[in-house]
Amino acid sequence: MSTISEFKDGDRINDQFLIVSIDKGVTSQSRNYLNINIQDATGTMLGKKWDIEEADLNVFVPGNIVKIQAEVLSYKGALQLKVLSGVPVDQEGIDFNRFVPSAPVPREELEKKLRGYLDSLSNHDVKKLTEYLVDQFHDRYVTYPAAVHNHHAFASGLLYHSICMADDAEALCKLYPSLNRDVLVAGALIHDIGKALELSGPVATQFTFEGKLLGHISIMQAEVRIAAQNLKMTGEIPTIMEHMVISHHSQPDFGSPIPPETREALVLSMIDDLDAKMNILDKAFIGVEPGGWTQKVLMMDGRYFYLPLYTKNNDKH
Repeated sequence: MSTISEFKDGDRINDQFLIVSIDKGVTSQSRNYLNINIQDATGTMLGKKWDIEEADLNVFVPGNIVKIQAEVLSYKGALQLKVLSGVPVDQEGIDFNRFVPSAPVPREELEKKLRGYLDSLSNHDVKKLTEYLVDQFHDRYVTYPAAVHNHHAFASGLLYHSICMADDAEALCKLYPSLNRDVLVAGALIHDIGKALELSGPVATQFTFEGKLLGHISIMQAEVRIAAQNLKMTGEIPTIMEHMVISHHSQPDFGSPIPPETREALVLSMIDDLDAKMNILDKAFIGVEPGGWTQKVLMMDGRYFYLPLYTKNNDKH
């Protein structure tokens, strides 16, 4: 079985893939076509099926495993598929680990770092509240992605994103000693746990009913308040942590009803944005050779990004 990460221009493939999403398009000659995003454990790729029939809409369904015949083509410096046909696969007994990308760091290692960060919190209220929330959502927190399509959209992506942000927070607190290390690290660990209720899980991830109506920021702000009440906590820390959660997208257009109004909340919003954008670019550069350009990156203002020639000697592009 060939994998997406191994595809090269000119390859012909006949293998099984998870259908992540589809949408219909119409050419300038009024011909219908399908944009099909496929996935395996090594990544995702866009495919186009130009000659579509009604039956295709029952085959290329998000969440289905489909055996696809296709050609790999290079378009504007990036690889994509020309999909020729697809046959649905019986999903009974399917090992979905073949089709769901995972975090680049093993989950066991991420969980060890999580435990280390929790143990390192010295502020009693911050530690008690953070441990309560992590324990409450633990199984989902360590397995769920951080998004449906955008940043960290892979198994354990939520935990990986949170740990990367905690690492950023740790480093920045050494550069800026005015920051409260415990509050910032705890904010990094809990800011997105609401996605454990906003999203359906790591396979063919969709938004839940609650996720669509409330969103992870509102969900988590409420969970922090409920946790503080259950723990009978008083003082400012519960409110401070609610503020960290509710302001971490920085502005209303991005889902935060209030901007950051503490040092730690401001820095949290900045490292959240940084980590998300770096992961989006990592994904956009998959299949791009040095000297080439990504496809249009919608989450980055629709820009194209260039992969410089010097990255030939840099395996982390």
